[in-house]
Amino acid sequence: MRKAALVSGLIVLFALWVLLLPLADRSSFSVHMIAHMGVVAGAAPLIAIGLSGTRFDFSAGRRWLTPLTASLMELFAVWIWHIPVLRALSEASPFLAAFEQAVFLAAGLALWFSCLGGAATGREERRLAGTFGLLFTSMHMTLLGALLALSPRPLYGDGEVSCLGVTLSAAVDQQAGGVVMLLVGAAVYLAGGVALLARTLNAPLPER
Repeated sequence: MRKAALVSGLIVLFALWVLLLPLADRSSFSVHMIAHMGVVAGAAPLIAIGLSGTRFDFSAGRRWLTPLTASLMELFAVWIWHIPVLRALSEASPFLAAFEQAVFLAAGLALWFSCLGGAATGREERRLAGTFGLLFTSMHMTLLGALLALSPRPLYGDGEVSCLGVTLSAAVDQQAGGVVMLLVGAAVYLAGGVALLARTLNAPLPER
């Protein structure tokens, strides 16, 4: 199970970083959002499931890396990279775009490792905190996705773009990207929070 999750996460990264981003129209905001959500809500949780509790789990031994601090780190990473000026710079520079993707992956892994991994002792408490961390992340993903989808004017460019072969205006492209964040990002984090809560509630009571 863990090995299959790790392999699946690496396959998702390969598909996004080697196939999608180099071949698609990088000026398309919806393409960017597909890649973004694929990294933080697809590859990151799968890789974290596969590596949690191993020597590659960098959340172990770092008491400051709690689900709440990791969620705040992801909020900062997500919102700052959607500032229009930074989006334009990322689209114009392959090196900055690669750095952006690395930041997304690091922030996603930090959050999912902090919720799923860490030291064996205290893992139940961390799992409960992870519920709130993932639900908070779902909330700010929903908020940003809604703001992007409902914006009265396009924030990223003003011409037509191509999203997976479909020509879209800048406004429709942005709306599509916002919907991707709403449907994928918010749903995955919400499902993760609910799953952690269910595991906590179903865990056997400690013997006295």
